[in-house]
Order: sequence, then structure tokens, then C-alpha cells
Amino acid sequence: MPDSSTPPTSVDSGPSPVNAPQTPIQPAVNPRAASGAKGTDPMRAILLVVLGVACLSCSDATAKYLGRTLPPAEIAWMRYVVFTALVMPLALRGGSPRHKDRLSVLKTTRPGLQVVRGLGMLGSALFFIMAMQHLPLAEAAAISFVSPVFVTVLSILLLAEKVGVRRWAALLVGLAGVIIVIRPGAEGFQPASLLPILTAFSWALGLVATRKMTVHENPLTTMVWSALTGLIALTALLPLHAAWPTPWEMLLGAFIGLVYTAAQWLLILAYRQGEASVLAPFTYVQLIWSTALGFVVFGAVPDHWTFVGTGVIIASGLYTAHRERMRARERRSIA
Repeated sequence: MPDSSTPPTSVDSGPSPVNAPQTPIQPAVNPRAASGAKGTDPMRAILLVVLGVACLSCSDATAKYLGRTLPPAEIAWMRYVVFTALVMPLALRGGSPRHKDRLSVLKTTRPGLQVVRGLGMLGSALFFIMAMQHLPLAEAAAISFVSPVFVTVLSILLLAEKVGVRRWAALLVGLAGVIIVIRPGAEGFQPASLLPILTAFSWALGLVATRKMTVHENPLTTMVWSALTGLIALTALLPLHAAWPTPWEMLLGAFIGLVYTAAQWLLILAYRQGEASVLAPFTYVQLIWSTALGFVVFGAVPDHWTFVGTGVIIASGLYTAHRERMRARERRSIA
């Protein structure tokens, strides 16, 4: 799923971080209200990121395995059910101590943006699960890392952000890496390669919606709305796209939800301990986990073009993280 290289404000129900930088829970991607905290233990934060993206890759690999027998909407529904069941009690505890006010966590001043964010994260999850039914795990994950390009474009159009020439150059290099992986026009091109791109766009849309709400909304409120929006939408789709799961498939579905929730929690803890610009490069470890799991579980070995394109994508991301770190230092020195 898209990359989770940005700090979370709240736990998000929507790919990877992969699926990134982006954030699963976004500040409100990025995936976080904790993004403003100063790092206190960088090494511990890096370890948490590595473990968090490992959990995301495990969730993705299990979803790919289930995709052999169950439709994508049902797999996503299982994840949302478990995620919602785990986070709702925590979210309600975050409301007023008085029982009658506990539902205050559901109150929002931006219901439209909350729904847009929830649908964006849902689309990201669905498109990525669909992609994994046709593509190797490593290839799908690598292509989905194009999300920073969409985040940048949407931020310019919707948030009036200014982007420098160097950042644009780095993003275009990353886009070139995605094109190398996809190889449109080549004999091995698969139309399914467009699904991770839709994953990245949906993720970016959810991320930008989160940014527009950051100042106005409680991260817990955003988390709950995203979880409930996705769960309600998937429940409505379920009668049209459902197959009765076996006990083993239900167990794997529960595992997906548990591991995904663990990943979000680990990433939130990581961004509370370390600065986003320091942690961003380590989110690319997800590509290593995805490649390893794809080989071990499915016997998939990426071709040399996938490795080349992935390398270009990682180089672009590392340069962007470096530039963000330099800009942060400049802002601190001016302050």
C-alpha cells in the first residue's frame, strides 16, 4: 500500500501505508497529530517504523492469499470490522469522562471532508487488494509509492501549497521509476498495473482531506469517521460481492485486521518518538518486506526492471526526505 512516510495523527483505516511521503493517519499522513512532536528516541522510532511496515506487508500478503478465493470487498470488510471493533472502545474512552458525553468523539464540523477522507482510504484499500490479485506483491507495492506525486498535485490544487523545482524534479524521477516498473507498451505490461496507481491517488485524496481538517478536527474523531465510513460502505457492497468464508478464511481475515491495527499503532508510536524527516526513508523497508514475503509465500521473484524501477523510486524518496530535513533545519535556525 502507499507509503507511510509521514507521521500519523490518528489511526487510519485505509493500504498501505504503503501503504507512505504519506501517512496512514495523516496529520492531519500526514498518516498524525503526533507529527508535531519532537523526536526523543530516534533509534527506537526507526525500529518501530520497520516493525510497523513489516506488519503492513504481512497484512497485504495475507490479503493477497485470501484474494484467491474471496472477493476484494469482502477481504476489506473483514479488515474494517476488526479495526473498528478494536479502535472504537479506545476512541470512546477518549471522549468526555461522563458517560452521556462519550459519543462527543463523533461530533465533527467537517462531515463532508470526513466522508471524503474515509472514502479515499477505503478506495486505497480496495484498489490495492484488487491489484494484488493480478500482480506480484513487490510490484504492486512499488507502483503504489507514486502517491507523493498525487499528494503534491492535489496539495497545489486544493491547499494552495507552493512546491519548489527540486521537489518537482525528485517527484518526476519517482514517477519515472514507476513507469520503469509498469513498462507501458512492453510485452509484459498488465492493465492491472493501473490499480496501484488508483490506490496511490485514493490515498493522496484522503491525505489532502486530512490536512484540510487538521486545525479543526480531533484526530480521534477523524479516525472514527474513517473507520465507520469504510465499514458502512463495504457493508452495503457486501451482498453484491460476497462468498461464504470457511473458518480458516475467517481466521485469516481477523489476522489481517489485527496486524493492520498493530501496524497503525506502531507507526503512531514511531512518529511520537522521532521526526518525520528522519523516519521517512525507513518506510521504504516495506518494499523489502513485500519482496521477501512475495518470494516466501507465493514464490514470486521480481524481474530486473522491477528492481531498477524500485531503486529509482527509493532514490527519489530519499532525496525528498533529505530536502525536507534541510528545510526543517533552516526553519529552526530562522526561528
